[in-house]
Amino acid sequence: MSSILCSFLLLSVISGAFGERDYVVIGIPNGGSWGEWGPAEWCPCGFYAKGFSLKVEIKQKADDDTGLNGIRLHCLNKTDIHPNVKDEYIIKSAEGPWGEWSPTLWCPVGHLISFSMQVEPPRRGVDDTAANNVMFQCTDYEIMLGAGHSWGDYGRWSGKCMDGICGMKAKVERPQGSGDDTALNDVQFICCKK
Repeated sequence: MSSILCSFLLLSVISGAFGERDYVVIGIPNGGSWGEWGPAEWCPCGFYAKGFSLKVEIKQKADDDTGLNGIRLHCLNKTDIHPNVKDEYIIKSAEGPWGEWSPTLWCPVGHLISFSMQVEPPRRGVDDTAANNVMFQCTDYEIMLGAGHSWGDYGRWSGKCMDGICGMKAKVERPQGSGDDTALNDVQFICCKK
């Protein structure tokens, strides 16, 4: 597919539809309330998320914890059976400044289809962290648990993207100076249909 046609398709998908190709946004009801939504990021045409990695700040003991700071989607061509990192395309939306990226977790079969996020609700005057971990379900219904923290609870699973997740956007609270930082609060994923 030419880069001009691919760019046109992406712009059309962003606006909602192009011929037979359109998209749906999936989310979860328990996302944190702080921060602003970052820009939507997209896998290239014909690529879908087959893996993910998390940016997590280690526990700070008596200092301010932020937990989950970012999520990356690792996109590969939908026809690839096994992860081939030389063809990998990584996307991420907004992210917090703290923490390190975890190793990539890959779906053993297929691609990512849904997610659930572990979120700590507001604690009223105690150290807040908001989002702390995420788990994804793959095409073969295998569950992959991220390497985040255990604070908070997992909410309901999102809807399913059986044709594949091909984009995302994240809600992140910017650094609060001497205030309480939470970093990543919520995320939405974009399901691209055939």
